Amino acid sequence: MRDLALAPPSASPLTGGLADSLFATADESPTLPMLAHRSGPDSAVWEEITAVEFRDTVVALAKGLIASGISPGDRVAIMARTRHEWTLLCHALWTVGAEVVPIYPTSSREQVEWILRDSGCVAVLVEDEQSVMTVGSVCAVLPGLRHVWQLDGGALEELAERGEPLSAAMVDSMRRIVLPDSTAVVAYTSGTSGHPMGCALSHRGLAYICDTLLEGWGHTVAPPGERGAVLAFLPFSHVYGLMIQSLCVRGGLLMGYEPDFRAESLASAIRTFRPTYLYAVPSLLEKIYKNFLRASQQHGRGALFERAAATARDFATAVERQRLGLGPGPGLDLRLQHALYERTVYRRLRAALGGRVQRATSGGSPLNRDLSLFYEGIGIYVHDGYGLTETSGGVTMQPFGREKSGTVGQALPGIGIRLAEDGEILVRGPSVFQGYVGDEAATRAALHDGWLATGDLGELDSEGYLTITGRKKDIIITSSGKSVSPAVLEQRLRMHPLVHQAVVVGDNRPCVGALITLDPDFLADWRAALSLPGEASAREAREENALREEIARAVAAANSSVSRSESIRVFRVLPEPFDVTNGLLTPSMKLRRDEIVHRYALEIDAMYQSRTRPGRTPAPDDSANWDDSSNWDDSDNVFR
Repeated sequence: MRDLALAPPSASPLTGGLADSLFATADESPTLPMLAHRSGPDSAVWEEITAVEFRDTVVALAKGLIASGISPGDRVAIMARTRHEWTLLCHALWTVGAEVVPIYPTSSREQVEWILRDSGCVAVLVEDEQSVMTVGSVCAVLPGLRHVWQLDGGALEELAERGEPLSAAMVDSMRRIVLPDSTAVVAYTSGTSGHPMGCALSHRGLAYICDTLLEGWGHTVAPPGERGAVLAFLPFSHVYGLMIQSLCVRGGLLMGYEPDFRAESLASAIRTFRPTYLYAVPSLLEKIYKNFLRASQQHGRGALFERAAATARDFATAVERQRLGLGPGPGLDLRLQHALYERTVYRRLRAALGGRVQRATSGGSPLNRDLSLFYEGIGIYVHDGYGLTETSGGVTMQPFGREKSGTVGQALPGIGIRLAEDGEILVRGPSVFQGYVGDEAATRAALHDGWLATGDLGELDSEGYLTITGRKKDIIITSSGKSVSPAVLEQRLRMHPLVHQAVVVGDNRPCVGALITLDPDFLADWRAALSLPGEASAREAREENALREEIARAVAAANSSVSRSESIRVFRVLPEPFDVTNGLLTPSMKLRRDEIVHRYALEIDAMYQSRTRPGRTPAPDDSANWDDSSNWDDSDNVFR
């Protein structure tokens, strides 16, 4: 196996719990604004909470928790969107030594029951009446659940009032007995198949990742002389969001909150809050890029944008080669072109993101290299990092000044990375989880001599840069025995403006296929721009043919990144997107592949059958029947 030696740790060791940094900041800089939330939905006014107000509210809530019988080691669930109350309650629970159990607010009744029962929660804080009803429907089978508090029903005020008779000294004494190796969070995996498992994460593990990132990359969060500001909108129910929360609190960064993930609300929040640093997932960065393109096309500047985007990628590629010692940097012509587009295009794109963002981080899944180069070319470098729930969120980061797009960077200081013989990524270090709650067998299967088997596949180059190539369980094996990782194809497909989502299939099939959903906004614009003449029925037929050809071009572009045997030969466009509400996405926006394949089994069968040559039944491994022209499903209802 390939082993990358442990780099020396750089962050100072934790001596207490995660809440301690808040109390230290309140003592040192009491008037420092730490949290910000909008005064109302879509409001441009942001209300700030200072360090001392943050601490005093946490103390009041901690007293209320103690008065309610919450003790060290008790588990309390938080089931709410990304609101500032989440951070207040989280730190109040850590202050009294309780363990936080995040639950996605969109979770089903069955998921809520499983997590509350499996974790043994004694209380749950929910956001609204709908969540109260969901929890209430499972209370009968949860005899250990003593409290259900509703944020919109005055839970914070209720807790503060209940704790008034208690002294702040009692809270302080409880905070001081919280040990670094105490469990801070029991974070449940997304559960792409089967029941999710609860990962026990320690105060030390979460703090280590945050402090390491702050020490090595904290200076990149804001331009020189400015204070860092980060807008939180991804769910705190996922370890990525939890890591960002702790980064902001421990690093003294101003953290704004946007609970509404709709495009309009998020765009408004970014424009008015004006973050200095953006953290996101690839799907959001893809959506922002497509919205840039769509807006340009609507104003008749689509060709200009595409030329500017190509120049941005070329410029970033030349700059990357220069910083890696592989080339002289951008030539004179390229620098002049880039300067022109900086004045006419790039600065306007940055203004749409608030005008202050210079760097960003992408996590959750690998970021397409071309997309990374585009953002760097317009003046926003996107660090593509790697981590998972079991590692408290962080494993790698791009080394400052030696960034390499298309990879997820190098191991963080103190973190070890090893590749097994089959390419599986193994990780060791102080951030690795304590185990799966109540499942010793699963813990033993995941940990071997301190090394965590991640289930991810990757490659390490000679300088220690890690490239994620896929998930072990996602590998497709065709009937001819060819192993195909779907990630690259899916990334490339999603870069086409019309493609919203893509799932590559082909297990035990003669070739690789794809299920595709369309971006409704781009589809509407595309139809409007087509402007085909003639009667409605004939126009619809020509429009469907044109759309089929456009998607076929997207498939051909994706196929250019892989070998012929790995290329997509058939595809089908589905009538609705994969979503959390229809059970085809996890709450962290990952594909539930098994469920998708099961749900669309008939469509997949029809997709392959439609390309079989007439007059014979192909042998299971007869890939010769799938010639190079087999680039789309030509059944009548492909775009139903």
